[in-house]
Amino acid sequence: MRWPSPPGAGAHGGRIAAIGGVIGPAVFVAAWSILGARTAGYSPDDDAISRLAATGASTQAAMTAGFVVYGTGLSLFGSALRTTLPGPAWALAAATGLATLGVAATPLDTAAGDALHGVFAALGYATLAAVPLAAAGPLAAQGRRRWARWSVVTGVASAACLAATVLGPRHGLFQRAGLTIADSWVIAAAVDMLLRSGAEGSGTSPE
Repeated sequence: MRWPSPPGAGAHGGRIAAIGGVIGPAVFVAAWSILGARTAGYSPDDDAISRLAATGASTQAAMTAGFVVYGTGLSLFGSALRTTLPGPAWALAAATGLATLGVAATPLDTAAGDALHGVFAALGYATLAAVPLAAAGPLAAQGRRRWARWSVVTGVASAACLAATVLGPRHGLFQRAGLTIADSWVIAAAVDMLLRSGAEGSGTSPE
């Protein structure tokens, strides 16, 4: 179940783009996990991740940094996808990154209100869940059927969890579940790109 490596994958820039798909989600998940667990009065089950970056929160700087690393990493991952897979998946990943940077730039509880923050957050959720769904067709066409099936399951599960953040209680829990499902796909794809490029660079078979 191998992912194609970027053309010229041994080049420094190509590897950094793929590495962004590992570091960005990993730092993001670590940030909201650690900060959420250590913040008094904050409920990871009921409160949104953005609450940790709200204006005046003791965790604002750290969580904002987590958003920035995540947004940058997803944008770089989009660049790696663009060189390895046809279709719109790369643009959706890049859009997720840009929307996340928008979330970081428009924290909750400012004098301007939370509407713009909500727009960026909704765009980020929707585009992230759509990345694996958009990748499924091209992956199937290239003969990577297990990746294609996993991509569909990932996208549907992530979208369902993120929809539940609006439709039901415990929206913090469902938000984290939906993001983590999709982020796991991003990390797995990026790691596989890096492993394949390393194998090709050493002259051994990546399969």
